[in-house]
Amino acid sequence: MIEDFECLRVDGDVVHRAACQVIEEVPLSIFINGRHFTTAMISPQMRREFVAGHLYSERIVSQVQEIESLEVEGDVARVIVTNPIRAVVPRRPIVSGCGGIASFLDEARLPRIRSGLTIRMEQAREAMEAISLSKTHIATGGVHSVGLFDRSGPLTIVEDIGRHNALDKAIGIQILKGEEFDFGRMFAACTGRVSSDMALKCSVAGIPIVVSRGATTGLAISIAQRTGLGIIGFLRGKRLTVYSNPERFEIG
Repeated sequence: MIEDFECLRVDGDVVHRAACQVIEEVPLSIFINGRHFTTAMISPQMRREFVAGHLYSERIVSQVQEIESLEVEGDVARVIVTNPIRAVVPRRPIVSGCGGIASFLDEARLPRIRSGLTIRMEQAREAMEAISLSKTHIATGGVHSVGLFDRSGPLTIVEDIGRHNALDKAIGIQILKGEEFDFGRMFAACTGRVSSDMALKCSVAGIPIVVSRGATTGLAISIAQRTGLGIIGFLRGKRLTVYSNPERFEIG
């Protein structure tokens, strides 16, 4: 996941050669029932989890039982699903992302999150602290961390070059466990901004809350207001900003 490259480090008038640790980025082409669906640029670990989570958050499957087979060999993933027609997506407006892929926004199909989950500000801060301990980020500065938590603590924390990829991997871990899960009892924490693709993926999965140490976007807030997603941004120390559905946060 980490590669060493020769580089020049400059500090004022001091210049020296060094070995710089850089995060690895690879393509992953996904084929659904023999047809190319997308090629994503991701961090190389947890490719199977990424594919499962991506198909779930993009509404190609609604449960893991709809994935008949999932094989990853090198930079190619081959999936057989029970309803491949969902993967035939017409061109639609592309919403913002930070990697090689993006979600599509269909205004008529925005979901409604059916969860009464609330969290305390202390839980939000603890989640942000937990995802900020990434050794890979400390070494390279090149990955985002995303965690899924319930009210008792962390369920899974993953990393990727793209925050939306990391969210897909976190979702994929849960649905591939083969156990009963309920995203309505979980909340997400991420190191990057909450853009529209992140808000849409959380909403589709039914994750009711996302917290971030970064900013959000106007379209993300618009999606959140319509789906019931609570967004906290700029969570740093004792400071934070609640952008949508403040009833989900127990302030004080």
